[in-house]
Amino acid sequence: MVMQNSNYNFGLNNPIQIITNKPKEDLTRADIIKVIKQMELERITFQYVAIDGRLRQMQIPIQSIYQVESILADGERVDGSSLFKGIVSTGKSDLYVVPLYKTAFVNPFDKKSLGFVCRFFDSNGNPAEFTPDTILSKAHQLLLKSTGYDLKALGELEFYLIFDQPRKMFMLSKQQGYHASPPFAKTTLVLNEIASLIAQITGSVKYCHNEVGYIENLQSEIPELNGKTAEQLEVEFFLTDIEDLANYLALSTWIIRNVAYQNNCFASFFPKIDPGHAGNGLHFHLALTKDNKNIMVDNSGELSTEALMLIGGLCHYAPSLTAFGNTVTASYLRLVPGQEAPTKVCWSHSNRNSLIRVPLAWSKANNLASKINPQQKELFEYHDTRQTVEFRSPDGSALVHLLLAGLILAVQWGLTNSQRSLEIAKKYNVTEDPKSLENKELEILGRSCVESAEKLLQKRHHYEREGIFPKEVIDYYAKLLLAENDKDLNQRLISLPEEERLIESRRIMHRNLHRC
Repeated sequence: MVMQNSNYNFGLNNPIQIITNKPKEDLTRADIIKVIKQMELERITFQYVAIDGRLRQMQIPIQSIYQVESILADGERVDGSSLFKGIVSTGKSDLYVVPLYKTAFVNPFDKKSLGFVCRFFDSNGNPAEFTPDTILSKAHQLLLKSTGYDLKALGELEFYLIFDQPRKMFMLSKQQGYHASPPFAKTTLVLNEIASLIAQITGSVKYCHNEVGYIENLQSEIPELNGKTAEQLEVEFFLTDIEDLANYLALSTWIIRNVAYQNNCFASFFPKIDPGHAGNGLHFHLALTKDNKNIMVDNSGELSTEALMLIGGLCHYAPSLTAFGNTVTASYLRLVPGQEAPTKVCWSHSNRNSLIRVPLAWSKANNLASKINPQQKELFEYHDTRQTVEFRSPDGSALVHLLLAGLILAVQWGLTNSQRSLEIAKKYNVTEDPKSLENKELEILGRSCVESAEKLLQKRHHYEREGIFPKEVIDYYAKLLLAENDKDLNQRLISLPEEERLIESRRIMHRNLHRC
């Protein structure tokens, strides 16, 4: 394994904001042209999320100011039937991709290119109804207009870095990687690169660290995995605008893969890469705001009524949300009892087996450092609470834009059906004792892609209401899930002898490994 710093500029200040002296939300065409001239950039790169949830890109050589003005004003054409095959017919295939100015960034892997995340528009100049960005935006606007509340979100992005086995010194033990430090952690320099680049581009990295998973010697029929070592890592984001978070996560997975590749590593977001080892979750924290103020707790520091409505809405939608949050067969080898991954619809303040967890948020304690640093007399004044609720079922296979749209619809339902959502929240509350999950009658999450597809089709009206999810989008993703043909997956595996079960589990975990 080669662990070395590449020739990246690790200054965390975004050069675009330094040159323009403006917040990203205020950038104009003139500002972007100023950046291009001052940095002597040679290309513009448009990036956009296609049907599989990955970033695609188009590179445009800069040849004149008029050309730059033109593409910044109206974007470019793309073939929608290729980007959204199965949803868009070749007869109506043209789409426009239009740059979102506030996403502008200098490409860390091509220093002469200015990148943008783009939105899709149809031939009439309207947001394309079937694309992930539009579905998320429509859901967000529905929440704002129908309730007056906004929903902020942060993501916990987990992944494995897979590399040639290191020297047998300062080795970690199985499942003992949580917050490991060098020399036990071998990937710290690579993680530093990743976090610095994501922070520079998004301005939204809360922290990064090693996660629980550590696999000294992967076994696989795939040569790029067999005999390798894997460390699990996490990048967590700040609570931010929910549409921005979708863009940040798309960019971040792209950055992580590229940095890993440049360091002779392989990055995997796959839900599960080896039996008995931690899977890759993609947990989301959510917080309701009103007039830019977090309203998740009341004056006593307890969860507010609105927060309980939010939880009730999430519980109501949860069984079908796995259709967008857990999209490969291997997802359901992670969602099994005893793995700190949820299997039932429930919520708790502390139980990490719960689907929804209410984490510590300094609601009843703050300025803790002053208790052990008595010389600090001036207390830090907080202007807002930091309370969130964490939704824990999604994993690295999630279709982020569609999943976030579904979460918004769940919250909107909870707020506009207050009596029922509060009843649901009361019903699905469990105590801190993990055994309470076993003793309480709770709805079970889907146990396979097929079950998730069935639940999605049964509850499709939850998503198609108000025209948020087009019918053809629900049909398309349900068809993909059904094609996994994994009904009764875990029961079939359990019936196999142990050695055969391990071999078959690894085959499931490692097939289509680059899909996530």
